Amino acid sequence: MDRPRTDGPSGNRTLVIGTAGHIDHGKSALVRAITGIDPDRLKEEQARGITIELGFAHTTIDDTDVALVDVPGHEKFVRTMLAGAGGLDAVLLVVAADESVMPQTREHFEICRLLGIRRGIIVITKADVADRDTIELVELEVRELVAGSPLEFAPVIVVSARTEEGLGRLKEAIVALAHEEISVPRRGVARLPVDRAFSIRGFGTVVTGTLVSGELAEGDAEVLLPVDHPVRIRGLQVHGHPASRVAAPRRTAVNLGGIDLNQVSRGMTLATEGTLAVTRRIDVRIELLPGARPLRHGARVRVHQGTGEWLGRVSLSSIRTHAADSWTRVDVGASDVEVPPGGEALARLRLAAQAVLTRGDRLVLRAPSPAGTIGGAVVLDPEPSAGGVRRAHAADRLVALTAPEPASWTGIWLRDVGLRGLTSGDLVRRGGLGPQEADDVLEALVSCGTAVRGQRLVLDAEAVTAARNAIVAMLGAFHREHPDETGVPREVVRDRIGAGEVFETLLAGLQDTVTGTERLALSSHRPVLSSGDARVREVVDEVLKAAGRQPPDLATLASAAKASTTVVQKALQGLMTSRRAQRLDGLWFHADTLMALKADVKGLGSGASIDVASAKARFGVSRKFAIPLLEYLDRERVTRRVGDRRVVI
Repeated sequence: MDRPRTDGPSGNRTLVIGTAGHIDHGKSALVRAITGIDPDRLKEEQARGITIELGFAHTTIDDTDVALVDVPGHEKFVRTMLAGAGGLDAVLLVVAADESVMPQTREHFEICRLLGIRRGIIVITKADVADRDTIELVELEVRELVAGSPLEFAPVIVVSARTEEGLGRLKEAIVALAHEEISVPRRGVARLPVDRAFSIRGFGTVVTGTLVSGELAEGDAEVLLPVDHPVRIRGLQVHGHPASRVAAPRRTAVNLGGIDLNQVSRGMTLATEGTLAVTRRIDVRIELLPGARPLRHGARVRVHQGTGEWLGRVSLSSIRTHAADSWTRVDVGASDVEVPPGGEALARLRLAAQAVLTRGDRLVLRAPSPAGTIGGAVVLDPEPSAGGVRRAHAADRLVALTAPEPASWTGIWLRDVGLRGLTSGDLVRRGGLGPQEADDVLEALVSCGTAVRGQRLVLDAEAVTAARNAIVAMLGAFHREHPDETGVPREVVRDRIGAGEVFETLLAGLQDTVTGTERLALSSHRPVLSSGDARVREVVDEVLKAAGRQPPDLATLASAAKASTTVVQKALQGLMTSRRAQRLDGLWFHADTLMALKADVKGLGSGASIDVASAKARFGVSRKFAIPLLEYLDRERVTRRVGDRRVVI
């Protein structure tokens, strides 16, 4: 659920802010001036004077702990920039006063917009090498770039890292961002996309990244995805200082136990088990940039989210030219179709490798060749079923999944899975909800009659009604074809309906219509017996009643009734349906015998005890009969087992 930003463990507010902008516009120098830390840690970066890898720095300004992520500005390293842009709270859009807006300025800005970064500061750097008129022109050009975007009214601050002009104002603006009362999505489950992995002697494997949701604590058991490798947190650091617990949003270093360094790489995700989907097939809503080439059906794209990157192929379902237009479904079999520049599409992405995603995740799409950012996408369903996306039902389903209300798209997923049902854990993993929000959504659907709650699963109400109707129809057809039979074996009904573990939930709603335990029948059904079957049932009833607490086996009953064991079994089932007999551990007892047994034992008085030996003597039976009779008394709550004895309740 969305919630206002909370204070960090130190009592300070927290802010994770990244740089964006063209190469050589002073991003790294700006980070050094703000924090005193050089984000260019590689020798090659320092020698060449350009950022190649992600750089990290931190500082505390007033009551705000600030983590800065410095990204490379060269077009060759946009993939690296994307790995650093995920999880940012805000951005410093950096533009040099002596060059103004350049190609990577535009691409980085579009990437931030596509990732949903809604807050930031525009920083015009190198103020010491440009005159006032030039700086004013640069500001106009930047304002034109961000017009209509979330950064349209962002403050513009002119600075010089060399002379420190404007640094004070910039720091004040950063603190102001941290103090803004906004709602940001912070799920209650841990999620940390890994951007670095290394080993420290004496500690072992360490990963770093931005904890974008939830909390991590020493000793926690987590999982590394998509490899599904269980790990344990041995230690945590924030801004170089040890911490026993860390809450999002924070740049965090995590010492992991149970995994070697060669098993970890950038693009993996440290998370709470079962809270994110691991998938190679996702349904998305695509937004193409106005300056991009048309996106054709079947096109290959590079997909970026968090610190991960995957190659994918696009299957278009519906297209619209403008956000205000209605969706136009793509015809089945049409191949010569494309999304126009600035247009949108509902589509399926099929990935070449497993990705770690959930609903609501924002993706950046880039063309493989020539390389360039072409648009973005929002995940609608990270675990869609297989099949085409253009048939009317599938296309309509994708349109419906764009609804923002969780109850709407949860209802769609319930219909998708039918009697397989959903749990709140499914909504956390697949729907991007927090655990409590997932529970609330399912409970609301149950309350309004859209869903039915089972023992473990929540089921679509229409699927439940259809299955219950199928059970009634199946039993009715059986009774018409076999009027002499008492009913259908329970397992046969369950398997034919395909209900699995939800079968008891289905029967619970049919308690006034369907009766029986081992065999199910309609309550209105009365077996129509032939004269021969009626005679056998009468004989079996008399023999069981006369045998009392030592009933005969099936063969003996068949001999007494002068009938086959099959006919005798049918007679026993009929007696059980009419409550004249009951089966205990393979033995058939007459109902009158069991009723007399209960009265006999209750007559011992509350608190009296009985064991197997005394039961054998009192009941006048062998152990073969005493054990099932004692267990029957336990089930009927006449006695309660305490060790090797039974106590009369």
